[in-house]
Amino acid sequence: MEQVEVVVAHHECATLRVGEVFLKIDADQGRTDVEVEAMAMAPVPTPEVLWREPPVLALAALPGTALARLGKPSTASPAAWASAGAAVRMLHDAPLPPWPGRSVDEIASDLDGECAWLITNDVLPADLVTRNRQVAEAALRPWTPVFTHGDLQVAHVFTDGDKITGVLDWSEAGPGDALFDLAILTLGHREHLGDVLAGYGADVDLDVIRAWWSLRSLLAVRWLIEHGFDPSSPGCEVDVLRSQM
Repeated sequence: MEQVEVVVAHHECATLRVGEVFLKIDADQGRTDVEVEAMAMAPVPTPEVLWREPPVLALAALPGTALARLGKPSTASPAAWASAGAAVRMLHDAPLPPWPGRSVDEIASDLDGECAWLITNDVLPADLVTRNRQVAEAALRPWTPVFTHGDLQVAHVFTDGDKITGVLDWSEAGPGDALFDLAILTLGHREHLGDVLAGYGADVDLDVIRAWWSLRSLLAVRWLIEHGFDPSSPGCEVDVLRSQM
């Protein structure tokens, strides 16, 4: 009899693994709609959709292992990180999804709100928040939209040896800034940024990458706390913010 493994669970959604099948349960079917359509459009390997019976989406397990985990050293080779960069470039060169992405003004407004909450509630030191808000400013500029994954954290990229076997969790996919995906992929693993960019094969503004590290971390802290996660775990979001000082 197969065991049920809880991969992740909070009050918005849960993911369970039963053998070689992942069951994603999401109260917001709009997110699932985006995930299914984005996987069908993406020019990179994605999990096979086995069936969908709202609110449940059944996906086949990907072969291989995650590229890394936030807060833990990566055992993947530089070539595997470069392969991830090449896969991201393929995605960014693909036609845009038909749904809208988030605007610079929307992101800036959210950032201001989160920074105010972090300081007002004494969650983080004011100087840490203020400095990272200043660093984040470089990301708040016009960009040419590309097809972005939207949540390209290392745990969502699977490898087998030096080969990318698939990319998970497409519910945040949409038109966006290419450098956002590159920043999220290397968040907490800045030592592999050079490998990723070697595979990506294009010049990028490193100040904007660093800005997205700060911006994403500032936006994530409250969500993580409210959903039962610890952003102050070693190597995670709070450490990323401290590294920007």
